[in-house]
Amino acid sequence: MNKQSLFLSAIGIFLCLASLAQNPIVPAGMYIADPEAHVWQDGKIYIYGSRDESDDFWCSYKHHVLFSDNLQDWNFVENTFASKGEFDQVDYHDRLLFAPDCAYKNGTYYLYYCSPKKLSEGVATSQSPLGPFTTGKQIHGPNQIDPAVLVDDDGQAYYYWGQAKPKVAKLKANMTEIDSSTITLPLDEAGNKAFHEGSSIRKIGDWYYFVCADDSRENRPTCLGYAISKSPMGPFEYKGVIIDNIGCDPTVWNNHGSIEKFKDQWYVFYHRSTHNSQKFRKACIEPIKINKDGTIDEVEMTTQGAGKPLSASKLLQAERTCFLSGKVFIDESESNDIPNEELTNITDGDYAAYKYLNFDKQLKNFRIKTNVSNDGLVELRLDQPKGKLIGSCKLTSTANNTAFQISECEIKTTKGKHALYLVFKGENNSFFTIDWFQFY
Repeated sequence: MNKQSLFLSAIGIFLCLASLAQNPIVPAGMYIADPEAHVWQDGKIYIYGSRDESDDFWCSYKHHVLFSDNLQDWNFVENTFASKGEFDQVDYHDRLLFAPDCAYKNGTYYLYYCSPKKLSEGVATSQSPLGPFTTGKQIHGPNQIDPAVLVDDDGQAYYYWGQAKPKVAKLKANMTEIDSSTITLPLDEAGNKAFHEGSSIRKIGDWYYFVCADDSRENRPTCLGYAISKSPMGPFEYKGVIIDNIGCDPTVWNNHGSIEKFKDQWYVFYHRSTHNSQKFRKACIEPIKINKDGTIDEVEMTTQGAGKPLSASKLLQAERTCFLSGKVFIDESESNDIPNEELTNITDGDYAAYKYLNFDKQLKNFRIKTNVSNDGLVELRLDQPKGKLIGSCKLTSTANNTAFQISECEIKTTKGKHALYLVFKGENNSFFTIDWFQFY
C-alpha cells in the first residue's frame, strides 16, 4: 500500500451526497469557502479552500480537500493540512488558516496557505494532491493574505497576494521563495478600485486571467471580478463581474473563488454565506462562457449548478435555494442527530428561489415539510416573485409534540424549464422553517 493509500485509509474519504449536481457542493454541516479549483494530471478536479467552523472568527486551523471526477459526486478528505494538531508541520502555531491555493511542479504539489496573525504566508508540500501537506515553512516577503500561484508553460512560477491592492512576484525555482526584486502591482486603475482581496490566476490560450473578490457593487465584495493581460505580471485590464452572490444570505459580506476548465467546459467556483452570518460559507459552481474577445459573460447563482435543470419530481432540500429575500436564511436543524439544514426565520413576504426545475411530467400535486408556529401559506410562482401562480399550499400550526408536518396542495399543469419561487405569507409574526419540498 502506498503512502497516499495509507493516508486515505487512516482518515477516510467521505462521499458528499450531491449526485444531482446541486449547489452547494458540500454536504450539510460542512462549510468550505474560497474555492480554488484545479484539474491535475489524473483528470480529476480538486478544490482547495478555507473551512468555516464558528461565527466568532473567520475560517479554522485546518484545510479539507474536495475532489470529483464528474462534478456531480463530490468527495472530501479532511485535515489535509493544519496549523496545529495531527498534521502540524508549520514553523508557527495556533494560527487560523485563511484562503489557500495549490500548485504542481516536477512531481510535487505545493499548498500555499496564509494566516492573519502577523499577516504570514507559507507553503507545505505533498506527493499527492490530497495531502497530507507537510514541512510547512514561511514565505518571506509577502505580508498580507490570499496567495495564488501560476506555473507558466515555461516552468516559471508567479505568486500573487494582497488586500486593497494586489501584488505579484516571480517565485524562485524552489517554489518556496519569491524574488523580491520582481514585486509589482499587476492591475490597472479600474481593477485596483474594484479589488478587495482573494487573488486567483489562470492562463487561457495567450491570455492571463486575474480573478478576485470585487467590491464594485453594494459597497461590499460580493462579486467575483476579473481582469486580463498578455503577461502574467500585468498590467491586467479590468473587465467586469463574473458572478455576484448578493441574495444568498441577509448578511452576506464577501465572495472569493476561481475559474477552471473541466472536460472542455469552463466553470466559476465561488461561495455563498448561510446562518445569517458573514461566515458559514459554502462552495458552489456555475458554468461560464469565455467569449472570442476574451471576456466572460456574467452568470447568476443557480440551484442546479454544473448539471442540467433538476427534475421537479425529485425531492429537493430547501437549503438548495439560490436566492433569498427578506429575513429568511439557511441554518442547521437542531432537531436531527445527523447534519441537516433548512430554511428558517421565515416571515410574511419573504421568498426563496430555485433555478432551474424541469417540469417534465404531468405533475399535479405539491408537498412540503415544515415546522410552523402559526398558520401560514406558501405560494408557488414561476420565473419571478410575482410570476404565474401554480399553487398555494396552506400551512397549519404544528401540533403539540410534533416536530414537523407535511402539507400538500394541488398545482396547475406546468411544463418545461422554470425558476420556482416559494413566496411565504403569514400573519401575527408567524414563523416557520422548511426542510424539503416535492412535486408529484
